[in-house]
Amino acid sequence: MKFSTTVTTGLIVATSSSTFFADAFVPSSLHASSSAAATASSTRLQVQLEAPSTPLKSLPKIEQLKISSDYLRHPLLEQLQTEEIGISKDAYQILKYHGSYQQNNRETRGPKDYQFMLRLKQPAGELPPDLYRLLDDLSAKHGQGDLRATTRQCFQMHGVLKGDLKTVIASIMNIGSSTVGACGDVSRNVMTTPAPFASPEYKYAREYSKVFAELFKPMSPAFSEIWLDGEKAASVETWAKEVAHHRVEEAMRHDNGRGVVLPDATEPIYGDRYLPRKFKIGVTVPGDNSLDIYTNDIGVVVLCDDNGQLEGFNVMVGGGMGRTHNKENTFARAADHMGFVPKEDIMEVLKAIVAAQRDHGNRDVRANARMKYLVHTLGIDNFKRLVESYYGKEILPWRPISEWKYNDWMGWWEQGDGKLFYGQHIDNGRVKDDGDFRLKSAIRAVVDRYNLHSIMSPTQSIIFRDIDPKDKEGIEAILREHGVKPLEEIDPLARLSMACPALPLCGLAQGEAERLMPSYIERMRDLLNRMNLSDEEILMRMTGCPNGCARPYMAELAFVGDGAKTYQVWLGGSPVLTRTAWPFMARMDRDKLEETMEPILGMFIEQRMEFEAFGDFCHRVGAEKIEEYSKTYVPGSVKA
Repeated sequence: MKFSTTVTTGLIVATSSSTFFADAFVPSSLHASSSAAATASSTRLQVQLEAPSTPLKSLPKIEQLKISSDYLRHPLLEQLQTEEIGISKDAYQILKYHGSYQQNNRETRGPKDYQFMLRLKQPAGELPPDLYRLLDDLSAKHGQGDLRATTRQCFQMHGVLKGDLKTVIASIMNIGSSTVGACGDVSRNVMTTPAPFASPEYKYAREYSKVFAELFKPMSPAFSEIWLDGEKAASVETWAKEVAHHRVEEAMRHDNGRGVVLPDATEPIYGDRYLPRKFKIGVTVPGDNSLDIYTNDIGVVVLCDDNGQLEGFNVMVGGGMGRTHNKENTFARAADHMGFVPKEDIMEVLKAIVAAQRDHGNRDVRANARMKYLVHTLGIDNFKRLVESYYGKEILPWRPISEWKYNDWMGWWEQGDGKLFYGQHIDNGRVKDDGDFRLKSAIRAVVDRYNLHSIMSPTQSIIFRDIDPKDKEGIEAILREHGVKPLEEIDPLARLSMACPALPLCGLAQGEAERLMPSYIERMRDLLNRMNLSDEEILMRMTGCPNGCARPYMAELAFVGDGAKTYQVWLGGSPVLTRTAWPFMARMDRDKLEETMEPILGMFIEQRMEFEAFGDFCHRVGAEKIEEYSKTYVPGSVKA
């Protein structure tokens, strides 16, 4: 089954009832009173969406629930006190904002054995040694014994029982970390390039990731009330202390009179309905696209002068991965370049972007609620003007920067300050002990012996930083003693790959991902070897559903679960992660990987340009030509 041209182009969008007017300002119906001050500005900046002319429908249930929750308290507070092993659907929706998902093992028959997944919030992916020790201990005592590195630079822990939630979350909060806002319709974990270089640009990227995390953290006292009995955490969040000199809360509450800040003492940015959908921010430096910067709602690029002094930031908007099978008005989207922002205005501009999405994102149709649909519907120029109407100034043009490159930062590197860092590859992010392979114990041994700080990578791996060069051999010895392969023994296909957890715990999974990907890597390696393409490196990703947690739609080759044993095949993403792929095939039987891929690789061998990457080749020739070539391909007939 092939996709239609309409699906392939992915350009049909449900624009709901709102109409964009370039020269007329009509305040949002959601926050009309708080936006009224903006009407006094110039026509150039008076750009917003017109309020619907028909009477407003009753609010969707999820929006009603957010309002009635009293800033994320109810009915979670009551449900946590029952003797049931699980919580109600409404309480589960609120629990997400506290950083947890209710799950059950879908392969276990009988009554549902509810358990909970906890996800940390780790801005810039930073992982102090004391926090890793705590997570290692908690996962052993209260979880399923392993940890899972995510694609947004944080750890999540599976298998926590309802009765242990308070103990686990309180322990995390009291050590100076958090799970708050790791899930839910708020700004999620703020990502950055994981490379801990000592250069000014990289330092600013780490610093401002924490600034933005603080700027958009939920302010409700519900978190401390529920998990700490109303007491303050024993330790302030580590990243908050590090950026205290930015006076972030003061900047967050600053009201420019243009409708950015709401008349809400508890949540001045979010209000009692929070955002229409989840919101993702990434920060990097020119040329370093190790974090998939174009997949974020907001992407921020640090720009310094020749002396390393911060000048400002390039800002992109409207990226996002999630889509729904058989719904042509949902699609993956790479972000658009919006413009340059001086350093002194960056917090106000990001607030303006969030306010635009808060007030004009589609709250009626949740499948179209991400900001990418608002940007796509308006177009980048009109969206920029909408943001300017909140900001109060014109946004300057995007500044030219160096070309993007992709690097996973694995292996040994010099930081630039006399210290080293080491990237440890983790297959699909699963930190576990399994027979002679004892990665979890190895990481604990390294942390205990050298007290190293770590950074979670955007590719589900971990980086040890600030290593004294004299400790290099000792670290390598620990890893070797625990059965962890050195980097040179890891297949490049594995290093480039990612897969989401999928079955058996994810309630959205339609098929396998993490448990199937290792065999797909082996099979692709065998096929490449047979076709004399052993040196070819292809960026591959797999998910068990179309929601895109492993960012499959940016990969050169992706497999997206669309049935119990079938996958969509996506081709044509960029090896440097700057464009989305396109759907080539639906319902590929998972046993027919070689049958599907051999003709495509054969055409690649015969028609590629010099030094052309696989994803670039597929992007250039397109689906129709690949399909036409595949129809007449004779198995085994082409080798490099």
